[in-house]
Amino acid sequence: MDSLIIQGGNPLRGKIKISGAKNAALPLMACGLLLSKGSLELTSFPKLADTNSMATLLINLGLKIEIKNDNALIFGRPNNFNAPYDLVNKMRASILVLGPLLTRFGSARVSLPGGCSIGTRPVDLHIKAMKALGAKVKIIKGYVEAQAPKEGLKGCIINFPKVSVGATENTIMAASLAKGETIITNAAKEPEIINLANCLNEMGAKISGAGTNEIKITGVKVLLGTKCKVISDRIETGSYAIASLMTKGELELNNAEPLYLSELNETLLKSGAIIKTSQDKIFVSSKSILPVNVETGVYPGFPTDLQAQFMSLMCIANGKSEIKENIFENRFMHVPELIRMGAKINVNGGIAKIKGVKKLNGAPIMATDLRASISLVIAALSAKGESQISNVFHLDRGYEDIENKLSNCGAKIKRVFNK
Repeated sequence: MDSLIIQGGNPLRGKIKISGAKNAALPLMACGLLLSKGSLELTSFPKLADTNSMATLLINLGLKIEIKNDNALIFGRPNNFNAPYDLVNKMRASILVLGPLLTRFGSARVSLPGGCSIGTRPVDLHIKAMKALGAKVKIIKGYVEAQAPKEGLKGCIINFPKVSVGATENTIMAASLAKGETIITNAAKEPEIINLANCLNEMGAKISGAGTNEIKITGVKVLLGTKCKVISDRIETGSYAIASLMTKGELELNNAEPLYLSELNETLLKSGAIIKTSQDKIFVSSKSILPVNVETGVYPGFPTDLQAQFMSLMCIANGKSEIKENIFENRFMHVPELIRMGAKINVNGGIAKIKGVKKLNGAPIMATDLRASISLVIAALSAKGESQISNVFHLDRGYEDIENKLSNCGAKIKRVFNK
């Protein structure tokens, strides 16, 4: 598998254009299954391993997809309602085809999904929602097999026992073509949910309340083509902001959306960052790194997807800090690799205690999941000496053109294509 070779110690200086958000693009792509007429054009479309996997899955279902530059055009009509294991096991977001297939065509057979090994992340809430809408759902030999009644799905009240972004997205899409009104309570509030609802409304849906914990969807008969912009990736933005601080550099992050990063910005300011924002730009620099305690939470809390990156920063902070992970039970797999680089970290359950050191040292390290990958890249950029990061295929799932973006800002980074 491919590796990254990084010679650390160079401050990052320059400009980086933030790509469209992976976690927004994937449900928007699934909206193509809901089309009765026309095409869905997605702009600011990120070219990633995960969006490529979703495109392959949608093509297998019968859609047509044309990707040119940073635009994706999705059109056609599905002729297959089976999402097989060999396509779904690469990416958890594949489960997002369940709701659209079920509400549009009355039938779906979707393999239980794969993705990063950061916890169980069951699909029980997705199934709960589909059943509440009237579908008959069974799990047979690793597949979710669902059938809608002849009259179609019917609106209802769905109260999620815990917040789930994916289940909220799947339910919104399914309810868009269901009969009557659906109310989702304890809904996820993420910006990606707002992006999805806005796109569906442009297609003709009737959705209100996106971005709050209660979303109302009044079903319509058809959804038509439209043009929709994928919001910028707040996790990529945060990752590069942390990289700027860790290398004592100065970065201007363009095509960013500061509005969606208030919790991160507040935390970074406490850690000694200098942050200036405009409508679509964030300028980040720092002279010193101070210890800050954080705990992850559902949006608008501190993102679990930035926990690993922030831990790397705290490894060289001037003092002790503590990070509590509240979302996923197995999201400290980057800790042993950071310790190999000289970090002082003690993990007890969901709490990591970090004692800052003056510097990290380059070492051979291995990525275990997507966000662990970028945390190790950030650590390696600031470390003394050379680091080799293996298993970087995880990185390609969520960070577009990362080597060029970092190289253009002074990083010494290259990819080694292993046989």
